[in-house]
Amino acid sequence: MLKLAFYGDDFTGSTDALEVLAFAGLRTALFLEPPSAQTLAQAGPLDAFGIAGDSRAMTPGEMDDALPPVFDALAASGAPIVHYKVCSTFDSSPEIGSIGRAMQIARRSFGHRAIPVVGGTPSLRRYCAFGHLFARSATDDQVHRIDRHPIMRAHPVTPMHESDLRLHLAAQASLNIASLPFTRLENGPESSAAHLQTLVSGGAEAVLFDSLTAAHLTEVGRLLTLQAATSTPLFVVGPSSVEYALSRQWRASGGIGAPSPVFERFRRVERVLAVSASASPLSAQQIDLAVKAGFAEFAVQAAALLDEPRWELALRQLVSEALRQLRLGKSVILHTARGPRDDRIKSAVAAMHAQGLQWEQARHEAGRRLGRRLGLATRQILREEPLERLLLSGGDTSSQIVKTLAPDALLVVARLTPGAPLCRVVSDQPWLDGLEVALKGGQMGDANFFDTARAGRT
Repeated sequence: MLKLAFYGDDFTGSTDALEVLAFAGLRTALFLEPPSAQTLAQAGPLDAFGIAGDSRAMTPGEMDDALPPVFDALAASGAPIVHYKVCSTFDSSPEIGSIGRAMQIARRSFGHRAIPVVGGTPSLRRYCAFGHLFARSATDDQVHRIDRHPIMRAHPVTPMHESDLRLHLAAQASLNIASLPFTRLENGPESSAAHLQTLVSGGAEAVLFDSLTAAHLTEVGRLLTLQAATSTPLFVVGPSSVEYALSRQWRASGGIGAPSPVFERFRRVERVLAVSASASPLSAQQIDLAVKAGFAEFAVQAAALLDEPRWELALRQLVSEALRQLRLGKSVILHTARGPRDDRIKSAVAAMHAQGLQWEQARHEAGRRLGRRLGLATRQILREEPLERLLLSGGDTSSQIVKTLAPDALLVVARLTPGAPLCRVVSDQPWLDGLEVALKGGQMGDANFFDTARAGRT
């Protein structure tokens, strides 16, 4: 019997949730579309399943069209809890990837009961205290309030300007959002449950749960299962801390056994293809160290890939150079930016602006179209030179590339870096089936991410 179903608002976040469930010992698969009963039966028996989506890069109007059928399918799946998986940094805006709009849309499929929102993800060093979000930066190993975070305050599409998640989400949707602070979680099960009921009875349409520690998440998981027991399915919003909270509660109550250690090792491969479209400073460090480790680099001129008269020629040149280096026995990294100040970012947006779009529209459409065309390049490279491992960096771009590759499902193979596992592709296409792929957001992993992914862990 299913315990959980989830929708990830981008593909990197989807594999993050998949990782937590698989490492907890639950049989889990990730699909690109709502699976039919027959598909679930063929993949099963499953304890949980996910759908990898891309609503994080959608406008509210696009979400209005895309999300209702997905939410209806998840509500009908039989899972007692349905999770809308968002990034642990909650980066979103009223214009792009609106989490608030997703919550409003969900009320049509799941009813008008209060929506739990889980704030922090302690395992990733994201913390929520009194409603405010804090996150570690890999650039300086310090924890920052999210609106002062060196990467997230300068995100090229959805910079975070507000650390109070209640205010952040309320700016995206007209919802009464209450807070259940960690001090209440620490008062004991009866006290936290009573306070939650008081908030809901007082008219809260959503309740934000703090979390600073694993113990906090265990209590959050208990509260979620109690809510789900009264009326199913329960719709929950949050990062992979939702999976952490539930799996900890299930284990504490005897619902699941001990986690398996089988995911700790993975083999070395001689060549990998890496595609990075992240502009974060950490991604720049990761690219630099990959090149030092022997990766052949190709600095993708994004503006050329976005220019309608010449994009096909630019794509052929990109594919040709990548194939040449791979056939010389080298790993290859394709990148569209080396840090947030790379001139290629402005050039890409300018190329879209020159096609008649307003600047904000141009910024949004540039990332989406670039991801699709990088997906075409990746698909052609893999068809002509089959590889064992593919590495994708940048949440929105990873989503577009994987959508272009169109696997049937993803299964977890190994632990690579927290929030970005190594997965295996299931496909009826021989050149794609069995490919190992890792998808990560720009702020994920350490500086040696790409070389570690190639070298393996024994």
